[in-house]
Amino acid sequence: MTPPLPLLSLPAETDPQSHLDDVLHEPRLWRDNGWTAKVIKNEDDDGWAVAMYLAGQSEPALVGPWTMGRNKKDPKPLDSGAFNTLVKTASEVIRRHEQQLRAQLHKEIRVDTAEQRILVSLDIVPDEDHPYALLAAVDSSTDEALAQLRVSPTFKLTRTSAEAWVASGFTSVGRARDD
Repeated sequence: MTPPLPLLSLPAETDPQSHLDDVLHEPRLWRDNGWTAKVIKNEDDDGWAVAMYLAGQSEPALVGPWTMGRNKKDPKPLDSGAFNTLVKTASEVIRRHEQQLRAQLHKEIRVDTAEQRILVSLDIVPDEDHPYALLAAVDSSTDEALAQLRVSPTFKLTRTSAEAWVASGFTSVGRARDD
């Protein structure tokens, strides 16, 4: 039977974000390939959790339950297989978050005219001090940029607003009504 592992209290030099390039393989703290896994006491119950940090980030990308050890009191030590699985899962969480953020900040509508098909896009730039959005038009067949305009981040890109902007020769965006 293995002796119980001591509770993890990390001094500053073993903080998950210090020495980001160092490889570290301890029972409750692994750091490798830009990731840090830290086994922590679950504050809500008697169990354990694991937090996954991407190098340079102060907030964990993933926090999930961690398996109890054989004595049903202490956590199971981290190992290579578990660490690799956690890295894969945390990477997927980050990828999904980035996709969701892109979907919130980017919208596209295709507008057909007698001469061409135009891709109208709206990209919101979430600047803390001065947020804005870029409204852009591109010829779908040639990828030629036709127009770009800075608009309010609250501008609603709808089929109606896109068609009106194209019909105006890219000069007037006005207040669009929702479709």
